[in-house]
Amino acid sequence: MTTSSPAVWRDRARDPVLWNDVTQLTKTVLAAVVAWVLATEVFSLPQSFLAPWAALLVVHATVYRTFSRGLRQVTAAVIGVVLAWAVGNALGLDTAAVVVVLALGLAIGAMPWCGDEATAVAATALVVLTTGFSEDDSMLLARLGDTGIGIVVGLLVNVAVWPPLRRRTAIAAMDRIDDRIGGLLVDMGTGLVEGCDEEDVADWVDRTRTLDGELDHAWGLVRQAQESARMNPRRSAREVRDPQQWRALLQRMEQAVADTRSMARTLGHVTTCRDDWQPDFRDHWPHLLREAGEAIAAADPRAVRSVRARLNTLVDEVGDLDPTPALWPVYGGLMINLRNILEAMDEVAAANPLDQPPLPVAAWRARGRAT
Repeated sequence: MTTSSPAVWRDRARDPVLWNDVTQLTKTVLAAVVAWVLATEVFSLPQSFLAPWAALLVVHATVYRTFSRGLRQVTAAVIGVVLAWAVGNALGLDTAAVVVVLALGLAIGAMPWCGDEATAVAATALVVLTTGFSEDDSMLLARLGDTGIGIVVGLLVNVAVWPPLRRRTAIAAMDRIDDRIGGLLVDMGTGLVEGCDEEDVADWVDRTRTLDGELDHAWGLVRQAQESARMNPRRSAREVRDPQQWRALLQRMEQAVADTRSMARTLGHVTTCRDDWQPDFRDHWPHLLREAGEAIAAADPRAVRSVRARLNTLVDEVGDLDPTPALWPVYGGLMINLRNILEAMDEVAAANPLDQPPLPVAAWRARGRAT
């Protein structure tokens, strides 16, 4: 399949991460352009680049971050403007002035309240000083006016124009994880049926570590979605401010991944003695494992419960066997791991797919069909 195939473009059009990035890029450009037009065409202010500069600093991924980090960045820019004016009035525009501006700007940026904006004060002061310093006091007001226009425009655009609500990316990440868990279980079951070796087991363990990374990423997206709902005027933001269901589902998937890793490591210890398993266990448990993976990947809660019921039957049957004493812990560990996975993923399968608003393409198509 080539990268220009219709299927690839359809997948990209449905990618929530892509749409979030496109929306944020469009809003950022809009804020910067509007600020520039106001500063140059409406108010005719000198050094109008400060207006789009401030707008770029204000527009962030969430409304809350706009008011927290964005305003901190803009405050640093305002301090830089005032610092450039003060140093320019005292020393003029020469090498000594540049040295003083940089030293003071970096010293101010090193203060704790600046946070990650350690260079913002120095950078703004340097640009303002070297691109048109004037001893006229009205120039300071003009520069602050440019900056103020950028601040106001950036705030209004980010708050009023489709304020970002990052729930779609979090939902997409969680929906992918249960598919990956199911796929791993299918591969493990197939490997046990068709034959596997220590390298296969090591690959299974590595895939659980990858799933741990994806879970950490999903937790980060949930926190970002929760942050995006703070100070967000959209009505749909209310349910995202405390996403208890998402946290519960992620905790269940964490449990499933932990039990999958435990199961893989147990299999790694017995790769050379699986032929000694009782036929009833060897012929049934790997198939149950594969069917469990298929049910989880398909997000079919009925199939998950069916596999769990058959696993309970197998537990009773194994209890009537007289296996080698050394294999009792193996049977018990593998069946407990699979039972825990099924119990954890039952609720995840029932909740999948999580409700989310349609992507812009789908919404436009729906309106077109209605028209």
